[in-house]
Amino acid sequence: MNAPFQSELPPLRVLIAAPRGFCAGVDRAIEIVERAIDRYGAPVYVRHEIVHNRFVVDSLRAKGAIFVEELDQVPDGVPVIFSAHGVPKAIPAAATARGLEWLDATCPLVSKVHRQAERKIEAGRHVLFIGHKGHPEVIGTFGQVPEGSMTLVETVEDVATLDFPADAPLAYLTQTTLSVDDTAAIIAALSARFPDIAAPRGEDICYATSNRQAAVKAIAPACQLVLVIGAPNSSNSLRLAEVAERCGTPSQLIQRATDIDPAWLSGVDTLGLSAGASAPEALVREVVDWLAARRSVTEEQIVSAEEHITFKLPRQLA
Repeated sequence: MNAPFQSELPPLRVLIAAPRGFCAGVDRAIEIVERAIDRYGAPVYVRHEIVHNRFVVDSLRAKGAIFVEELDQVPDGVPVIFSAHGVPKAIPAAATARGLEWLDATCPLVSKVHRQAERKIEAGRHVLFIGHKGHPEVIGTFGQVPEGSMTLVETVEDVATLDFPADAPLAYLTQTTLSVDDTAAIIAALSARFPDIAAPRGEDICYATSNRQAAVKAIAPACQLVLVIGAPNSSNSLRLAEVAERCGTPSQLIQRATDIDPAWLSGVDTLGLSAGASAPEALVREVVDWLAARRSVTEEQIVSAEEHITFKLPRQLA
């Protein structure tokens, strides 16, 4: 029997969120690795995944990047790159002590949080840091300041357990890839309990995280299912799936098209699609192609914001 014509396939309206996918910090980090390979030759070592996406990491590995977990896995005489999530100060200091040439791919918006933490503590305040325990960005930020000068706050419930007087000299900062709504609730709880707590200068949650969450909110109510392309260890991707669920729409986090269960499409005539800040557009097209092989797809891009931000490269590569 011949395969059915496209017109015979059941229709599927696909609402694609915009903005989605790569942010300026991820673009910069990937370019740093690629330019370093061009400049120094392979192999170039990278401490931790440069960004949280297997497709990106595998692509860079094929070009000559070697990913390791710790600095002592980097041999002498080769360059090493630090990931976009940031690292404790002790890591570049150790690299310098070994005579390694290193490049810092930390997102400038994460670096901004690092500097704010230093300034708040230098001003005599203890920093309450809103974030997820164990995330590389949290580890890197805590590693910028003296031990004991910051306390992690993960939930609204944590605020009630903080052992500080109401008039204690405190400040709060946040991880850049959090849920906008959850973080607002935690900040409100902190402000109610500690009226004099100092806020950051400007929003810590990065523009890309906020924009991608708003974009999912714009499409989710019209969908029966939202697919989010991203890694399970990607904080911003996980938040996008949560945002869709909070809009009342079932959501699935997938790494690529092969993760899709065809059963998910049962009863779905409008599907939403987004991608975390570490997921390349190639994976979005792969998912659309997978859908188009099974349904008669009509694509609509729903734009909720325009992004034109770029970041400079490290001086060694500029």
